[in-house]
Amino acid sequence: MMPDNSLKRILMIEDEPDIRAVAELALEAIGGFELTACESGQQALEQIGECQPQLIVLDVMMPGMDGPATLKAIRRLPGHAATPAVFMTAKVQSDEVQGYLALGAVGVIPKPFDPLILADQIREIWNETCAIG
Repeated sequence: MMPDNSLKRILMIEDEPDIRAVAELALEAIGGFELTACESGQQALEQIGECQPQLIVLDVMMPGMDGPATLKAIRRLPGHAATPAVFMTAKVQSDEVQGYLALGAVGVIPKPFDPLILADQIREIWNETCAIG
């Protein structure tokens, strides 16, 4: 038997309520994930211990703590140094994408994303990440 490497719990950090609502629908209703959605990096830091995400999906451009700063802060929390993270952003020039990967992201999903395939895109990134082990 293969160990169950399937992705269930996702923490999403997105400051735009409309995008958050669409992503929640895409990931919970369509994808069947357990989603914790936060509107700021600060809120994510407060809730991450409770939701214990297997994967973090975060917006790059946010007021206050942006995505990269939020990811750095999460990396300093016990138990989250290696939690895979995916950036969602409209800034997807190849040098920008390389920058996000250099920060330790395992993938980048371009915005605007397609809600019908978002769960599949995330699953694909997850499967590639887990297959490395």
